[in-house]
Amino acid sequence: MNGRIAPSCPVCGHRDYVDRRVLWPELISAWALAPHEVDYIDRQQGRCCTRCGNNLRSLALAHALLRSLRLDGPLERAASAPGVASLRLLEINPAGALTPWLARFPGHRLVAYPEVDLMALAFADGTWDVVVHSDTLEHVPDPTRALSECRRILAPGGRCVFTVPIVWQRLGRSREGLAPSWHGNAADVSDDLMVRTEFGADAWAIVLQAGFSTCTFHCLEFPAGLAIEASTPDATPSAPRPISS
Repeated sequence: MNGRIAPSCPVCGHRDYVDRRVLWPELISAWALAPHEVDYIDRQQGRCCTRCGNNLRSLALAHALLRSLRLDGPLERAASAPGVASLRLLEINPAGALTPWLARFPGHRLVAYPEVDLMALAFADGTWDVVVHSDTLEHVPDPTRALSECRRILAPGGRCVFTVPIVWQRLGRSREGLAPSWHGNAADVSDDLMVRTEFGADAWAIVLQAGFSTCTFHCLEFPAGLAIEASTPDATPSAPRPISS
């Protein structure tokens, strides 16, 4: 069930990792997590590259971004690749230790809650080529609307690359009416860290409901290292190939 992470870090190319536990008893209880689910979520959030400090969640996001843009890794080198200078990349909320590496892209811009509302983005239609966010949608009251806003601000052929925490052997559910639950750490109960949606194996559905034409899962390690690419059609699609008889 558990594939192992590639030996080379997708962000910096380093090969050494350290593991730490990040879940706490109250969160494990609120989410009714089984021991094997605790193990892979701890690995997702707590396995970090010793050089760049990115955890497996961020490494999966970097891996997905490289594949989506068809760039050779690691991200450290890809940021200066030919053709990248014109790429307009919007990061919504800091993606942990990945943000300084994304900032190496010349067209990068970082915006953050609460100044920016993911459900009402203050950008004109079609102004970005890539939108990136990491473990943010679960805190938004309407994640489908938020993804729809991401789609609106993307240029034709653009893509939204993101992560959400997925308990893959379940279906997703709203936490409306359930006891409040927060991510971050046991002591932080700020509103922006309250969990409003639990994502499961049907996480792909909100991508298509939001109006994207394609949903692709990029797997660095299953099930701990998953990232999602939501893409829009190109402005001038190629003519369909004739079906041979």
